Amino acid sequence: MKKKALSKLIKLMDLEKLEVNLYRGQSENIGGPRVFGGQVIGQALAAAVRTVEEKRLVHSLHAYFLRPGDMEHPIIYDVERTRDGGSFTTRRVVAIQKGEPIFDMALSFQKKEKGPSHQIDMMEIPGPDECTSELEVRKKMIDKVPEKFRDFFLRERPIEIRNLPGEGMFEAPKKKPPYRHVWMKAVAKLPDDVVLHQAILAYASDMGLLSTSLNPHQLSFAQGNVMSASLDHAMWFHRPFRADEWMLYSTDSPSASNARGFNRGSVYTEKGVLVASAVQEGLMRVIKR
Repeated sequence: MKKKALSKLIKLMDLEKLEVNLYRGQSENIGGPRVFGGQVIGQALAAAVRTVEEKRLVHSLHAYFLRPGDMEHPIIYDVERTRDGGSFTTRRVVAIQKGEPIFDMALSFQKKEKGPSHQIDMMEIPGPDECTSELEVRKKMIDKVPEKFRDFFLRERPIEIRNLPGEGMFEAPKKKPPYRHVWMKAVAKLPDDVVLHQAILAYASDMGLLSTSLNPHQLSFAQGNVMSASLDHAMWFHRPFRADEWMLYSTDSPSASNARGFNRGSVYTEKGVLVASAVQEGLMRVIKR
């Protein structure tokens, strides 16, 4: 089952070529009312890569979510070959549904170069073996879920998430500092394809990042007291990694204002190597009952 869920995600990232610079992707319902933003980020990355020479890898991407995606319709990815320079390549991808853009992303690719290197060290955090799988938490609370939703609630997922004690999405909401730490990885071994590992991490980077800005306000998606939507998303890939090995996603939210929450994330390997960074701002409107 675990491999089946991951195989479905890998297939989602394998886009159908329609014409030069034009690709089509399908969607998967993961429980929300609209297409999951991480899926669109990963697919747009996969589309852009198809137009870049193999020796150059994406090092940054900057995206805006323009309209909610409809899961009942395919998504068309239109790639613009903006620039092919001596060291860097630039691409722009527009995701289209029903004739309208729903997503816009710019990406930069670079050939491998030598240069100075440093990183901010990983915090002292309990390892994945000391944390509880989100799926195990779901199993323990299944009796509280209406029977018609139980199969979907317990479905296998392509990414395994392990939360630190007291940090799971199903914990009772209470005021907490704007920090969050989760371990994550693909549930089974992935092919040795750098682009696929980047696309899978891009997909996973949209999981829970926005929730960091809810911590200080006793707001929770599970409690249904906030309406949210990702507004933009940016990522930087610093060093090689494998998305099928444990990665710590350490996030913080420096600010929330004007019904928007600003969030940052750092992705580390289990050995403490910083491999990627992410930034996201999202809508967070309080639902008054």
